[in-house]
Amino acid sequence: MGEPITDGIPRQDGAEPYTSNSQGTPPPGYSFPTHKLAKSMQDSSKTPLVLVACGSYSPVTYLHLRMFEMAADYFNTHSKYELIGGYFSPVSDYYQKEGLAPAVHRVRMCELATETSSTWLMVDSWEALQPSYQRTAVVLDHFDEELNGNMGGMVLPDGETRKIQILLLAGGDLIESMGRKDVWASEDLHHILGQFGCMVIERTGTDVWEFLLSHDILYEHKDNIHVVKQVIYNDISSTKVRLFVKRKMSIKYLVPDAVMRYIFDNLLYSKKLTRKRDYVSYAFD
Repeated sequence: MGEPITDGIPRQDGAEPYTSNSQGTPPPGYSFPTHKLAKSMQDSSKTPLVLVACGSYSPVTYLHLRMFEMAADYFNTHSKYELIGGYFSPVSDYYQKEGLAPAVHRVRMCELATETSSTWLMVDSWEALQPSYQRTAVVLDHFDEELNGNMGGMVLPDGETRKIQILLLAGGDLIESMGRKDVWASEDLHHILGQFGCMVIERTGTDVWEFLLSHDILYEHKDNIHVVKQVIYNDISSTKVRLFVKRKMSIKYLVPDAVMRYIFDNLLYSKKLTRKRDYVSYAFD
């Protein structure tokens, strides 16, 4: 299997079954960002929707940003949902992936990529700053607690509140990894796909629906899986960007200029990489 178009990370969820009280603790000084969430809905008959993309983002690239825009196009024209916001959720340093810059840098690069270029994309540092590795199901529960628990959902013009639907945004390679029992626990898959759902950006030349047909759990939750085709092929990856930096090659137009300057100012990826993967999965960036 080739490298996925997103840094969405297949979790080693087989170690522990899902439990609803698995959520980690808020880091000191942490506050959940809501400044770009839509304050009202244009069509109150629809369901408010938030997209969450988990990944390493070492570094964030233009393709990661494009994934959100492709998903937005889909929901603007084909859906009962109304998109009200989107979040990058960089993985914790405890993921111990090769080429993983410290969380403080990865969070900041995502912020630089979105703070002036997007009116609806934000960066949540909760996962990145956790003192232990957090599984995808736990991360999505965190967003649910913040958006529907602490914030109370979306307030409609008549004063009614409506639950915000949360979808995991992922590439086609990530959804295919869900067929691997050594990576995903069935309890977590049922929770992620049943309670939340998934928005899959499909690579040109692949067939996600064919894969769903062959996987029992994914097929059971097929109505909660949305698939959009990547019409314009783009194979930018963080792995290639890191390699270009190491080889002193240009990365302009692969990442936002602010991210490029940050990489060079902080001497990221220019030295020999020493972090080791904690499981064998060279396909995932």
